[in-house]
Amino acid sequence: MDDEEFAARLVDKSTEAFILGLEVFNKPTIRYRIEGFAFFVCNAWELMLKAKLIKDGRSVYYKKSPDRTLSLRDVLGLIYTDKNQPLRKNLEQILTLRNTSTHFITEDYETVYAPLFQACVLNYSTELERFHHVDITAKVAHNFLTLSASIEPLTNEQVRVKYPPEVAMRLIFQKNDIEITTGNASSSSFAIPIKHNLYVTKKKGEADLQVKIGKEGDPSVSIVKQLANPAETHKFSFTNLVTEINKRLASQHIPFSYEKSGARCSTFTTYCLNLFVQYYNMKTSQLYAFEHVVGNATQYTYSQQAAEFIVSEIKKSPLEGYWPKCVLCLAGNALS
Repeated sequence: MDDEEFAARLVDKSTEAFILGLEVFNKPTIRYRIEGFAFFVCNAWELMLKAKLIKDGRSVYYKKSPDRTLSLRDVLGLIYTDKNQPLRKNLEQILTLRNTSTHFITEDYETVYAPLFQACVLNYSTELERFHHVDITAKVAHNFLTLSASIEPLTNEQVRVKYPPEVAMRLIFQKNDIEITTGNASSSSFAIPIKHNLYVTKKKGEADLQVKIGKEGDPSVSIVKQLANPAETHKFSFTNLVTEINKRLASQHIPFSYEKSGARCSTFTTYCLNLFVQYYNMKTSQLYAFEHVVGNATQYTYSQQAAEFIVSEIKKSPLEGYWPKCVLCLAGNALS
């Protein structure tokens, strides 16, 4: 079998796996739909991308283990070299779900992951056409590419009430990570969210529905003002906070650089963030950080204010683009 025929067979198997994933997810009687879709769609992508490598004359085997083919994560890195590309980040999130979350899967994962799954479906059909000139709608009707998913809102408080602490923390962290990444993504390749926004207007002609504020209204509504839950307002993981700070530095054209081990660095990294957090004791202030405790495990998430504070400190540094001396002192001889 030559490479062209081998690649064609991989593409055929890929499309079969993809259609199986759609059928599993869109079948209401199947409760294993989230895990099933993640498994089949990852298999579909892996086969399709390996076929792309073969067509390009590249090996799909490990050099030190020629009897083993590359993993999906390896193939993703070879074809989509930009680790911040929304399509790649979308697949990496779903791959993590497939690999590590099987013991924590709940029906509420559908609400969290449905926007990622929908983007993944459309990404697959686009890349299949781009790499292999295969139109998936020749095998399945176009309307079946729209996933049938629950869109009920899921709050962190509902998760805490419904699940044990370990499962609740995992689901909340993944939900928050996905929401932040979705907000930072510049295209719909990472997620396609479904949102319903309601706005109050006094102009009846512009309103889609009419309500009265007060108990006597029909239908009646109330405007509720409530203190925000820190778990809702502190949605940045440590890694996502680094991404947010770099995004703000770039958008505001704020220079940033430092020396580490004799080398000049110009990107704000987790190393830099750790120094800022330590020097300013940011974990002790709920304005910047929120502590999640489950048993003996402790994890922190961070707020928008944390990003704003660090960027402002860098911006007002008197060293023209070098971060504040006070933070440098914390690093000792590592920085100069």
